[in-house]
Amino acid sequence: MVNLDIYKQQLKEFYGSRTTYDYEEGTRHPLEAKILLEFVPLQQGQKILDVATGTGLIAIPAAEKVGSQGYVIGIDMTPGMLHQARQKIAETNLQNIELIEADVEYFNFNDDSFDVVFCCEAIVLFPDILAMLQKWYHYLKIGGFVAFTSPPETAYLGTVYQNICKKVLGVSVQHILEELGTPEKCHNLLQQAGFRDIEIKIEPSGRYRNLQDKRLTARELNTSFKGNPLLANLSLAQLDQFQLEYSAEIAKLTTDQGVWEDTTKFFVRARK
Repeated sequence: MVNLDIYKQQLKEFYGSRTTYDYEEGTRHPLEAKILLEFVPLQQGQKILDVATGTGLIAIPAAEKVGSQGYVIGIDMTPGMLHQARQKIAETNLQNIELIEADVEYFNFNDDSFDVVFCCEAIVLFPDILAMLQKWYHYLKIGGFVAFTSPPETAYLGTVYQNICKKVLGVSVQHILEELGTPEKCHNLLQQAGFRDIEIKIEPSGRYRNLQDKRLTARELNTSFKGNPLLANLSLAQLDQFQLEYSAEIAKLTTDQGVWEDTTKFFVRARK
């Protein structure tokens, strides 16, 4: 498999293993889905696309909001996540929601098909974010909304990962959070894709974690840099060097409460 195939397979395995996604310790997933959903003025009868729908945290309440005359399609490439979504849908009387197991990068909808395209928590994972925004632009009706969440580039120790890559590999490598990591970057990408009326709401948050005994894995490094060839096939010696550098960085950041992680989130919307 090429590096991109490996990257996507690792994403499927990682998210497929998260059987407690909705209520993981310290999780803000349900809250962030609620904030994003409320950021867009949904109306009865609208058609909604929820990209990387996961456990249905956006798709299910969206289906309730658009009513029986509306329709929601949730698409995700992770069977384990979709299984959780289907279990939740089975507990409702909703008949206006459809789940599709597919990689949205290779799955197409007709132009002007949707009133809103949501993507909660997952836009940073796409190898080509601009290309995805351009696809979503075409899927939307005139005046329709795109809405997504994105962490800042400093979140989840992204800067630490970049620093240790530079020390070990001797080059700067773009971290998964870097492309949308500031409001300006979000704004610029949306403009390039053709969107207007761009609004960005910032919800600051953070947490302390005990990371002193954390071991870096090849999968974690590969996914953190979107399958970059420099990270996709690390030797055991390189992994050991990464761990040494990571442990040194964590030691510098550790306080009596642990390591502070920025979990701030951008809530972004724009119109076609």
